[in-house]
This record gives sequence, C-alpha cells and structure tokens, in this order.
Amino acid sequence: MTLNQPQENLAATVTLPGEDFSRVALTAASLELLKKLWEQHGPLMFHQSGGCCDGSAPMCYPAGEFITGDSDVLLGLFDIGDDGRSQPLEFWMSREQFNYWSHTHLAVDVVEGRGSGFSVESPEGKRFLIRSTLMDWDVPKL
Repeated sequence: MTLNQPQENLAATVTLPGEDFSRVALTAASLELLKKLWEQHGPLMFHQSGGCCDGSAPMCYPAGEFITGDSDVLLGLFDIGDDGRSQPLEFWMSREQFNYWSHTHLAVDVVEGRGSGFSVESPEGKRFLIRSTLMDWDVPKL
C-alpha cells in the first residue's frame, strides 16, 4: 500500500495500531516554515479539529499548549530535525473529524495569507492548510 507522494514530502511515522501506512505528510514548504517556527517557539505540534472557518484548518501550537485526550487521535509523528538533531512534531486530529477523513491521506501545506486563530504561523503572513487525497484501499475506523 504505497501512496504516490512527491519526493519532497516528508511522511509521518505510522502511529495507528494495525496500520502500515502514513496518513499525513509535510510538504517542503510547510517543513521549511516549521523549522523556522521551531527556532522561534521551541517544540511544536499540530491539531486538526472540526468546525467551521479556520477551525477546520490545521493549527500549529507550541508542543503541549493544546491539551489532547481521548477525543483525539495521533495520526502521525514527524522528526523535522537536521544534522542528527531530533525535533519531534506530533499531528493530532479530533476523533470526530477523523471519522469523516479516515479515507484520505493528508498533506500539510502552507500558503500566503493570514488565517485567524492561535496558530503560530499567523504572524509570518502564512497559514497552514490541508491537501487531501482519497486513499484507494480500505482503512479501519477507530
């Protein structure tokens, strides 16, 4: 089960029990911005919730600032570090949202423009967004 992803995307480590494929990736542009943000804010995390407006955009927070729990799913774990330096970054999604998006592969990308909310990239004049691709195999529901 291999998803055709451009080489410049960084695939997350598999975190869901019983799965052998990455559900989320970072584009080269998002990876570059995340490295800059890490230098400014320290360790980071993503949370993708449901809702409307920017509530449906991936939000990037300092790690641990957004409290996750049983109503969230850890979809992937990245290491965005260079030169042997580990910089782990978790990607979480609300369980309710995951039930809607469980059949898609997600790529975190970045575009010009400011979103609203508390995501740390906002002052940079950029915002993260999700690009999704339908998966062509059956995936288990949580």
